[in-house]
Amino acid sequence: MHRTQQQNNLKWISLISLIFQTTGIVLFLRYSRTKIDVPYVSSTAIVASEFIKGLICIVLVWIENDCSFSRLIRKLTDEIYNKPTETVKLAIPSGLYAIQNNLLFIALSYLNAATYQVTYQLKILTTALCSVFMLRKRIDQHQWFSLCMLALGVAFVTWPSSDEVNKRTSSQVQRSWLQQFMGFGAVLMATLTSGFAGVYFEKILKTGPTSVWMRNIQLDEVNKRTSSQVQRSWLQQFMGFGAVLMATLTSGFAGVYFEKILKTGPTSVWMRNIQLAIFGTIFGLVIVYIFDYDAVMEKGFFQGYSTIVWIVVFLQAIGGLIIAAVIKYADNIIKGFATSLSIILSSVVSYFVLNDFNPSLFFFMGTILVISATFLYGWERKVKVTPNNDQQRI
Repeated sequence: MHRTQQQNNLKWISLISLIFQTTGIVLFLRYSRTKIDVPYVSSTAIVASEFIKGLICIVLVWIENDCSFSRLIRKLTDEIYNKPTETVKLAIPSGLYAIQNNLLFIALSYLNAATYQVTYQLKILTTALCSVFMLRKRIDQHQWFSLCMLALGVAFVTWPSSDEVNKRTSSQVQRSWLQQFMGFGAVLMATLTSGFAGVYFEKILKTGPTSVWMRNIQLDEVNKRTSSQVQRSWLQQFMGFGAVLMATLTSGFAGVYFEKILKTGPTSVWMRNIQLAIFGTIFGLVIVYIFDYDAVMEKGFFQGYSTIVWIVVFLQAIGGLIIAAVIKYADNIIKGFATSLSIILSSVVSYFVLNDFNPSLFFFMGTILVISATFLYGWERKVKVTPNNDQQRI
């Protein structure tokens, strides 16, 4: 009885933690990219988050080894130094996670938190498709139906409001045929890429690791090159949605790869996260050197860091650990509940606090469909077992 109560408490603690982390990382990251006057170099933030994640995982491995430093050193040596082939395998998902996180920074530079949260649920669709083709998993009929609901819901969310349509119509002269073509291309990317995407990110969530390092791609040139406010807004939306879709694609592939690694050996999730953090930190430092060397040398590695930025770094670092706890103590319905609450909270904060979100009827319709699809996909049909005649007589 006591054990059941403890499991119940852990389930709700993990649920609350997941809601807080999922909502917090999106809102704080959005705020840090749009509301802070002194910009920070996001590639350095990813290096910092990877380093912190590695330290946290080392502490967890230390606890697993009865808080013995000698056993910790022996464990790290055996799993990392003495198994170079196994360790190097983590370089591939580390690089993919780096691309994914990079794209998420781009997406939240252009999309409000609410739209991002709903659109990013396409990871479920792409995860399902990749699971079918790559892992030979079976998808039930009700899950296929939920995936169709999900795609329709995201299409509604990304549908422009009447005000945007009027603005675009009045400035048709300013828009070239190429821009219209890119708009249709974005819709196609939303269906194709999204399908291939989720396998990866949902797998990331199911196995415990989160994002590994993230580099900063300079985005200011986009705004400089656009000649009008309408063009800028349109292009930003396109960039944002494209970044989300590509992020789910790369994270999905990394997640499937990482899941296979976890299933082929006895190494713990925390140790695998340490290996990911090592490569993530290395990749992050390389990207800082390539893209942001001058900026770092001029104003320092931690330039522009504020309390908000450090919160982003910390939330990024603990994301995978919280997911691991949710998977261990909760279920798909709980995860769907957390996702739904996170979408609602992000929408409320975006509207009342960040003031960058004006929901339309299509957004409400799409959000309802996405939340319903999330619950339906995670619902597991229970098979009712009827006793045979012998059992009934007994």
